[in-house]
Amino acid sequence: MLLPHCLPKTSEKLSNANCFLEFLKQLGLGSSWQFVDVYGLDPELLSLVPRPVCAVLLLFPVTEKYELFKAEEEEKIKSHGQNVDSSVYFMKQTISNACGTMGLIHAVANNREKLDFENDSALKKFIDETLPLSPEEKAKFLERDESIRVTHESSAQEGQSEAPSLDDKVDLHFIAFVDIQGHLYELDGSKPFPVNHGQTCEDSFLEDAIEVCKKFMQRDPDELRFTLVAFSKL
Repeated sequence: MLLPHCLPKTSEKLSNANCFLEFLKQLGLGSSWQFVDVYGLDPELLSLVPRPVCAVLLLFPVTEKYELFKAEEEEKIKSHGQNVDSSVYFMKQTISNACGTMGLIHAVANNREKLDFENDSALKKFIDETLPLSPEEKAKFLERDESIRVTHESSAQEGQSEAPSLDDKVDLHFIAFVDIQGHLYELDGSKPFPVNHGQTCEDSFLEDAIEVCKKFMQRDPDELRFTLVAFSKL
């Protein structure tokens, strides 16, 4: 249930904005927004990304350094607490190797009011039906969702790289960043809750998300397997 051709086993092609859009189009997403590869983190390259941006997807390597940071971050949040807006759509990941699909659902669901959908959109139906559910219940719903599974398999057949099986250990992981009520949230279904990274706004959202992504890179300075994709207005 992942996007296999968007999650290859090598660093040669870590993501493809077009495959994201094609996957979502098959699930009934309209054409008013696009996925754009972010080619660099300096202001000049970021200026090439069409605005506004409503979500950012980060693909990164899961290393020992990251796992250590993740555990420390969880304990810190549990100890000190954080404010999470009740409107944040968040679901747990219970399907192996499904982080690509999870990232896309998080990106779309948290921007559903800005996006347009086909009348028979399977994705909109999924989002509408899971809105009132808990993160764990959303995950169970996804496990049973036939339309997303069929679309995944169709995308896999057209993929650009070999899909890992559900039993393969994949050391690359997708997460999403969104702006909800003026706060920047990191949405990672492998974590117990969203992470609030502080204030943001439409004008600075991309740059604010990039600052958080830089910290992922700084934790593993010897790693090159980082990819960023922005969800931008056409």
